Amino acid sequence: MSNLLDNVFGLSGQALDVWQHRSEVIASNIANADTPNYQARDVDFRQVLQQASGEPSGTLALNTPSPGQMATTSESTDALKYRVPLQPSMDGNTVDAQVEQSAFASNMVHYQASLSFINSTIQQLRLAINGGGQS
Repeated sequence: MSNLLDNVFGLSGQALDVWQHRSEVIASNIANADTPNYQARDVDFRQVLQQASGEPSGTLALNTPSPGQMATTSESTDALKYRVPLQPSMDGNTVDAQVEQSAFASNMVHYQASLSFINSTIQQLRLAINGGGQS
């Protein structure tokens, strides 16, 4: 069943997972804006998506240690890169709040676009199954 859904949605479902993971990383950066020596990180979207599409199963592997928790795999951890600060701070923190907020907003637009694409695909499938809306 998963392979069938992968054929229908392509990489959109996997991209949605990556956008979600990236929003968590950016939110962590924003939360640690005042933490001394905190190094801002970001997800290399291209690298993660290439790894996901290159896997034989076609899915983005995520480990869940217990229900309700998500742990990153080594693949998604490898895709985390440190941000180069535009203006380093005296305490060693590399988080720039404006850059992070901009990245978060941009990430949400991409997430919403992926979600809209999946939703439109589902609507098209429903229309095809119902015979074009004919009763």
